[in-house]
Amino acid sequence: MALAIRLARGGMKKRPYYRIIVTDARNARDGKFLEKIGTYNPLLPKDSAERVKLDTERAAHWLSVGAQPSDRVARFLDAAGVRTRAARVNLKKGEPGDKAKERAELAKQKEEEAAAAAAAAVIAAAEAAEAAAAAAAAPAEEAPVEEAAAEAPAEEAAAEEAPAAEEPQA
Repeated sequence: MALAIRLARGGMKKRPYYRIIVTDARNARDGKFLEKIGTYNPLLPKDSAERVKLDTERAAHWLSVGAQPSDRVARFLDAAGVRTRAARVNLKKGEPGDKAKERAELAKQKEEEAAAAAAAAVIAAAEAAEAAAAAAAAPAEEAPVEEAAAEAPAEEAAAEEAPAAEEPQA
């Protein structure tokens, strides 16, 4: 028979109260038990002496017989000095799951694409500004030539129209 030292829940809805019991590991959580060796009231402050009450002599007896404590009861036993608990390390606890990793990678790719597009837009804007500056500088130098060329055809057209207008009068 595998013995377990674990918590059995009591109390009301949203007001938990636990008994620390010794039972057969196959029994239900709140089912029959061999002995009640303490209580645990999680609603009390952590520094309260009434939060965990434990009969350390009986706990030591059941541990010597081969009872295995649950994780929470092992913490209580360690705090009471009955049994030392080895520190457990879960290296994967803070690591995200597979889907979260995929989402993070997609977000990273989108950021890189957005950064590349922004860089391309900045480069294109800089090239457009350079082209506009070059275009603004070049027409300023060529403007008198273009104005003169634009005025010459206008004068020629006016000259051609004037004699034609004079001929019908004569």
